Amino acid sequence: MSIDALLRAAVADRAAVPSLDPALTRMLARIRLRATRRVAWLRELWDASVVPGSKLAVAHAEADAVLADRDSPEAEAAWYAAASAVQDLNGEIDEVESEMARDRTSRLAQLPVLFGLGPGEFDALQLCLASELDPNLNRVYAYLQDHAGRAFPTQQLAARLFGHGRGGQWTAASPLRRWELFAEKETGPGQPAVLSCDPLVRTWVQGIDTLDDALVGIADYKGPEEPLRGWPVDRASAFIARVVDADPPCAVRVCIVGPSGSGRGALAAVIAARRNLPLLAIDIDRVDDANWPRVYLRGERQAVLAGCALAWYGDHNIGRQWPRLVPPNPVEFLVYEAGQTPAPAPDAVDYTIEMPVPSLDERRRLWLRLVPAAAAWPTADFNRLVTQHRASVGDIVSIRAQNVTSVKEAADLVRAASRNHLGELAQLLECPFRWDDLVVGDNLRAALEDLAFEAAERAGFWERPEARRLFPQGRGLLALFTGPPGTGKTMAAQVIAALLSLDLFRIDLSTVVSKYVGETSKNLERVLARAARMDAVLFFDEADALFGKRTEIKDAHDRFANTDTGYLLQAIENYQGVALLASNKKGNIDPAFIRRIRYVMEFPRPDARQREEIWRKVIGELAGAETMTRLAPELTRLANGLELTGAQIKLAILAAVFSAKRDGKPLATSHLLRGIDREMAKDGRSLSEREREMLAGRAG
Repeated sequence: MSIDALLRAAVADRAAVPSLDPALTRMLARIRLRATRRVAWLRELWDASVVPGSKLAVAHAEADAVLADRDSPEAEAAWYAAASAVQDLNGEIDEVESEMARDRTSRLAQLPVLFGLGPGEFDALQLCLASELDPNLNRVYAYLQDHAGRAFPTQQLAARLFGHGRGGQWTAASPLRRWELFAEKETGPGQPAVLSCDPLVRTWVQGIDTLDDALVGIADYKGPEEPLRGWPVDRASAFIARVVDADPPCAVRVCIVGPSGSGRGALAAVIAARRNLPLLAIDIDRVDDANWPRVYLRGERQAVLAGCALAWYGDHNIGRQWPRLVPPNPVEFLVYEAGQTPAPAPDAVDYTIEMPVPSLDERRRLWLRLVPAAAAWPTADFNRLVTQHRASVGDIVSIRAQNVTSVKEAADLVRAASRNHLGELAQLLECPFRWDDLVVGDNLRAALEDLAFEAAERAGFWERPEARRLFPQGRGLLALFTGPPGTGKTMAAQVIAALLSLDLFRIDLSTVVSKYVGETSKNLERVLARAARMDAVLFFDEADALFGKRTEIKDAHDRFANTDTGYLLQAIENYQGVALLASNKKGNIDPAFIRRIRYVMEFPRPDARQREEIWRKVIGELAGAETMTRLAPELTRLANGLELTGAQIKLAILAAVFSAKRDGKPLATSHLLRGIDREMAKDGRSLSEREREMLAGRAG
């Protein structure tokens, strides 16, 4: 079809693309009418410039016309005003453009308002949209540019077609570039760039809502049926309204701090809903540093088009530079864990919310509301579940999805859900031991039982307003176990954790202690922040490596090291969970730290009676009661004659059992002595011949 035929069809039928909405149909009609008028002007020039029969690539008259600037914007405008041939076109153009100016509701009409487009920028965007909605127009664009190789929109074409002069270059601050509403592709030196509308913008204008391909980890958060009573929704909403609705307004970045599963996304959704905004969440951890500025911009653009608020979540929020871009929707959310400090957001005010821990009563209501089967569980078991397991909103929602039927199943799932929170920072210890397995003195046993009782009852106690008023700090339960290696410190921690039906995590000091000043305290704060909401007991072995005495200040390194220790003391004092610490060197621990500990217990080496009890218990369990009875006299002599720790006795018996298996004989004293030799060798000792003969002789 010729250019004339295309233009005649366009002018005769404005609804050439009937599937489009009226706003886009009017836009296409406007471009066709203006193109028809400019074609008339160009033919006026060309008829006067072309010399019939000329074989030159560029005729003399054409060159003269260019040099004389006959196709100037001013000359073109004057011809439109005076030429009778285009007066009807002028009227139709005015009619269509008046209809477009009255449009306030279509998506096309919203574009310049949403993104602050000037008239020239909006016209250029329309030129690109028309090219993609009706590709036949690209042939017209080539004709209008008098170049068969330019069958595409250009900035210069937009300027001439819509009466904006010769078309200057847009700056980087132009909304077209800043918001990436279109793409520009260079075609060569001195040649105009190809303009093309961004696919997301094109589909949005057509009424199709899609997600930008640049955005990853999308989560469409929906708030709970009703927010928890302790959530500061009203306070946050009032602050946002005061800042955003001020004159002049300011953007707000709402920083929601808390562990995963604590309801951070749900709280953001509730606050956004107060401003009638849905929430779109984006996982920033899946965005590399190089792409971060572009993804941030695309996210903000998505929020503008979708009329929603954004929530950025993930550990990599920290350290990322936030672009200086205040979107038309001036509220966004930043979701991250405690112990992290995000970079400031230019031209925005931060409002920080620390996720509150649900109270016992709130947890009870959550269980009953989200897991209806809980109403039929035994009251005592259900109360224990609520009291001992600080299940988050996310935990309970996840358990509901698994259709649990028993309180034990629910408790197991809550424990399992929290085990991944510490990641590589801690090691999960099995807790198979009972009170009967722990052989210690009566006073130490009583102190351990007091510790276990307080750990079980503390949740309800600290919800009392009187207790919270009198103890604004120091609500955590800290205990220090000191004594030589192998005296039962770790086993005591395992017994207490098992009694509480909680997991025991041994903190990996290699991931916490750092040679760099300030890093150790940050690492510990990170551990404690994650553990604060877990159903777990923390176990710090070799605690003196963390909480050593502060030294006399001799240089800058000593000053910083002492500052690091001070931060550690403050962090552990603010921890509100249960933490058990063990050390073989109590004298190396800072006295200021010991003063902050509720329980300090000494684990001495076992005496002869305790050693004999350990010998009997372990052999009876590994080799059987009959073997233990047969060896009872020898065990008494071993207990009285060798001052071994409980751990040394256990390992000696383990070695003896395998020695007996290798010999193919029943367990005997000779096997036990072989195991004892192996354990004593670790300390650079061994049984003397006299000791060996004496023990062997007395054993028969």
